[in-house]
Amino acid sequence: MQILMKGRKNLIKNKDISPEETAEETKKKSSKAKKEPQEEKKTKKQKESDAKIEALENEISQLNDKYLRVMAEYDNFKKRTQKEKEAIYTDSVGDTVTELLPVLDNFERALASFSDDAKESEFYKGFEMIYTQTQDIFSKLGVKTIETKDSEFDPNLHNAVMHIDDEEYGENVIVEEFQKGYIYRDKVIRYSMVKVAN
Repeated sequence: MQILMKGRKNLIKNKDISPEETAEETKKKSSKAKKEPQEEKKTKKQKESDAKIEALENEISQLNDKYLRVMAEYDNFKKRTQKEKEAIYTDSVGDTVTELLPVLDNFERALASFSDDAKESEFYKGFEMIYTQTQDIFSKLGVKTIETKDSEFDPNLHNAVMHIDDEEYGENVIVEEFQKGYIYRDKVIRYSMVKVAN
């Protein structure tokens, strides 16, 4: 022990360093040695955590992108199904009305067959009430009659089955209607069957 102390004093004398300074230097050296591996560990941990954060951010952005795409597809699906439902409803109403039109035609023929004297009978009034009620139902559904009286022939609405040359009428004027035509929501259910002049 004494030998060590003498050796230390000799070192101190040779270097002009106080014993307190040497103790501080050894502490600093040992603390530096301890800090260096810790800093290396911290940087490794920081790098790992930074890499994990970056990976998570990428994953979040991918999931967000998928979410936005799914929402857009769902919105398009809703719009498409809504249009399909409306089209199905329109087509089904059109088909139903088409099937009922011959019944309405028969009511019109029956009413036209009554003589003026018979029009006062209860039987005629019953027919007329049913015919009126059926027309009311059609109008509530949005079914409209195609007007033909004194109108010009339109191939989008009328079906010309006869043609006459008569100077009393203008060109392409409908003279007579053989069968009524009907429209539902701007879609022709049945074309008017007409006679056209000139």
